[in-house]
Formats: sequence, structure tokens, C-alpha cells
Amino acid sequence: MRIDEIIASKRPVFSVEFFPPKTAEATEGLFATARELRELEPDFVSVTYGAGGSTRDGTVEITKALKDDLGFETMAHLSCVGESAEGLAVTLDRIEAAGIENVFALRGDPPRGREDFEQPEGGLGSAAELARFISDGWDFAIGGACFPEVHPEAPDLDTDLTYLKTKVESGASFLITQLFFDNRAYFDFVAAARSKGIDVPILAGVIPVAGFAQTKRICELCDATIPESLETAFQAAGGDTEREFELGVAYAAQQCAELLIAGAPGIHFYALNRAPATRAVLGALRAARPWERTRGEVGTLARTPD
Repeated sequence: MRIDEIIASKRPVFSVEFFPPKTAEATEGLFATARELRELEPDFVSVTYGAGGSTRDGTVEITKALKDDLGFETMAHLSCVGESAEGLAVTLDRIEAAGIENVFALRGDPPRGREDFEQPEGGLGSAAELARFISDGWDFAIGGACFPEVHPEAPDLDTDLTYLKTKVESGASFLITQLFFDNRAYFDFVAAARSKGIDVPILAGVIPVAGFAQTKRICELCDATIPESLETAFQAAGGDTEREFELGVAYAAQQCAELLIAGAPGIHFYALNRAPATRAVLGALRAARPWERTRGEVGTLARTPD
């Protein structure tokens, strides 16, 4: 089923992001994670695409297996990095042949060791170009990324939103945010996007912290901010992994509840191929159903107009 149709038919939606494993042991771990999370009925799962297209084959294979073997609705990520338009077309044909109906269109990060994105010879230069390329040749539901704290390469929010609008106009029918920890960043971003005329659903990207050191490295790579109060709380855990896990789950559960009460259309979990933290948070949300307490003006800002 198309993800834009899923979002249109129910609120909220829950989704989980995986990345293609590089070893047989890691593959077993991913599918064990997926089987555990399947019990909580996520509405879809997505599979990332490595820098420089390093995992392009694994992306399609894992996405297909999650759909065929475990019954998930799936979305394959696709990026422009290191690939010609002809090569992208081949991959899109493979995704279509696998019965996958959803593609997440990304420009992509530069390959390891390079600081700046370089448009491949015969390739595409942006996620908006990729969304248009997909729209013109295939019938996929297209998702796009957005950045509540502003894309690292954008000089300001208005410039970032102007570009984001071109991504939507090129075919992206829903957006998923980069991870964030301060919900005010999401609410302010959604309000600004709506004022800019961007009216597609914007799912909130959340990472339930299982280990602080790893999460901090991820945030440094993607320029996501950890609030000072949260970092202080993790430092107080003294490196105790159990205490970090408990704090990460508690914070993510509270963060997601606030987002859903305010009217966010869904939560996209960055699970890092591990089940426990995401399972705990999603299980708590399924039990408490905070979205049934949606209220007020903030909720109208976070919602997509009917």
C-alpha cells in the first residue's frame, strides 16, 4: 500500500527505519529486531541507502524481504550520490519489480572522506530533481526529508523551506524529519512550513536513545542538537548503560506523547536495527494512546489540512 494513502486513512502512523546490514550475523539481528517490532504493528518500515550508493543492492533486497517474508509495508531509500540517471532508473525498475510502492528520495551525503556533494556525471543534483525524475517515470508514493533545525547547508530557515517546497512540488507527498529532541523545533518548523504553502503530512523523526555516546556521534554527524538539560541528565548516568537506556526510553516516550497530543500525524523511529528501546516506546504509546487527547492550536499547526 502507498504510504500517502496510509497517512490519509489513519492517524497517527508509526514507522521504523532500518539500515542494510553488512554481515550475515547483522542480517539475522535485523530480522530478529523486525520480528519483535512487528508485534506492535508499525504502519511501514523504511530501509536506508548508503553513502555513495554503498548499500544500494542491500537496500532493495532487505526492503523486499521485509515485505515478502514479514508482511511489512516498506519504503526503499534512494539517493543521487555516485549514480547516473540511467543507474537510478535501473534501481527504480528493481524496486518496482519487487512490488515496493514507496521510495524516499534523497540527494544523499557525500561518500566518506569527501566534504561536499558532487553531482555525478550524467546524474542528478538534488532530492527535488530525484523526486521529479521518479514522478515522471514511475508510480511510487514519494517521501522526502526535512530538517526542523534547518539543513546544515542552508543559510536560514526561509531558504531551506523554499527548497523544501520545490521538493513537494516535484512529487514528494509526505515528509519525515531529521531526528530532533526539542519538540519546539518541530512545532515551529511545521508552522513555518504551513505558512510557506507546504501542506503535506510531516512525520516526526525520533530516536529512542539506547546508548548516549552513539547517539551523540549520530547527532554530530547530522547537526542535530541535544538540549543541554538532556545531555546533563545522560552525563549524570555516569556511563551506566542500563540507566542510559531507561532515561532514553522515558524521554522518547514523553517526547512522542507530546508530539501526538499536539497533533503530529505520526512518529518515525530511528531504531538503529535494535528493538528494545523502540519496542518500549511504541508499546507505551500503543497502551496510553495520547493522540486521543489532541488539543488546541498547536495541533492544527501540526496536522495536514483535511
